[in-house]
Amino acid sequence: MMDPPAARPVAPRKKMTKQLTGKRDDSSLHAAARSGNLVAIREILDETGEEDLAEMMIKQNSAGETALYVAAEYGYYQLVRDMIHYYDLVAAGIKARNGYDALHIAAKQGDLDMVKVLMEAHPELSMTVDISNTTALHTAANQGHIEVVNYLLEAESSLATIAKSNGKTALHSAARNGHLQVVKALLNKEPGIATRMDKKGQTALHMAVKGQNLEVVEELTRADPSLINMVDNKGNTALHIAARKGRDQIVKLLLAQNETDTRVVNRSNESALDTAEKLGQSELVTVLQEHGVQSARSIKPQTKNPARELKKTVSDIKHGVHYQLETTALTRRRIQDIAKRVYKMHAQGLNNAINSTTVVAVLIATVAFGGIFQINGQWVDDPDDIPADHSLGEANIGPNPAFVVFFIFDSLSLFIALAVVVVQTTIVVIESRAKKKMMSIINKLMGNHNGYDVGNVVLLDRYEQDKLIKQEKPPKELYGQQVAVVVSITTL
Repeated sequence: MMDPPAARPVAPRKKMTKQLTGKRDDSSLHAAARSGNLVAIREILDETGEEDLAEMMIKQNSAGETALYVAAEYGYYQLVRDMIHYYDLVAAGIKARNGYDALHIAAKQGDLDMVKVLMEAHPELSMTVDISNTTALHTAANQGHIEVVNYLLEAESSLATIAKSNGKTALHSAARNGHLQVVKALLNKEPGIATRMDKKGQTALHMAVKGQNLEVVEELTRADPSLINMVDNKGNTALHIAARKGRDQIVKLLLAQNETDTRVVNRSNESALDTAEKLGQSELVTVLQEHGVQSARSIKPQTKNPARELKKTVSDIKHGVHYQLETTALTRRRIQDIAKRVYKMHAQGLNNAINSTTVVAVLIATVAFGGIFQINGQWVDDPDDIPADHSLGEANIGPNPAFVVFFIFDSLSLFIALAVVVVQTTIVVIESRAKKKMMSIINKLMGNHNGYDVGNVVLLDRYEQDKLIKQEKPPKELYGQQVAVVVSITTL
């Protein structure tokens, strides 16, 4: 029996760092792919039913990895070569939780053979992107894998123009990390990408000067000299950024270029010299001064900036209006609280006044009722001695005109008092308007038109309350002071 062919990692480095322990939700296909067991893989492929195999191929473990991804990550070329035929484009492009699919992970690791076998099966994989719109070319360029970069560019040169969600192209990434050969390859395929800006307005040269590779900076300035003076969204040239990062050699290189404009002032009103001074780059300050770089104060004397002055004025107005709105809202709340308290006192006062007038009316009715039967001069009670013009049981003073007048007014007082008691204990108690109307009549009879109080409680009629709320400013005597206006109700 022949020994089964062993799966081979494409590069020795693949044998060292990767752990062979499985992950949660690994299938048998995952386990075989992780261990590089080609025999087990082929048995699964041959013996599993078509539907079950299709489901097994796209199954993801807890890390979102398919078996194809695992085999590509571990560099098992022969496994991937056998398995890729069972994957369509969609299945081959399934991404793990880290955002990579099988092609991306192969490109990241610089595994050219793996990239080729995947691309031969599905060339469209080169256009797949992760959540930040990163292509496999971006990934390879960022790592400096020139062979993978060249292969992908040959397959699809337009990949060089695709930008990530932050606006950076593969050239930005390669320049930032100092990968000279990758930079040359990208510029050779797409020279126009040299001036492409990301969302911060920075070109590949802005990125290159953040690193320390002089050759990359030279290559970019040679490709397009106009890059030297291009500014980002903050007005910084490559010289500003190199000064801020303290890149002495790069600053000297830029200053040696005839195209370099040393008088550029950024939006923070700083020249490259000001930036170096601000960050304490003493050696750079000397270099810049030797090359005649001036401070922004010398280049552009301080003048009033109309736009800045307008912005400050608008800001002051905004804060002032905001303060006034807060003050108005606070005052409104205070007025509403005062109005509520006044209305509550008004209601209490009305009830007190009604109770008082009811008591007075009852007293009047009692006195009037008693006065009818408590008549001075007695009655005719002797049947044998009945005076002329009298009848039995009649009051002796009954015929007297003064008594008749008294009787009439006493009866009127009795019935009026009883009517007041009935009205106030029925209709007036329920109807608030009736309360106010009656107390308004009492006020007018008492000569007090603005208000009254019973039991030292301030009472304002509704008209005065409404006027108080509309004016939105409380009377001084009601704001922060104890108010007491006593109007006594005179009993009859």
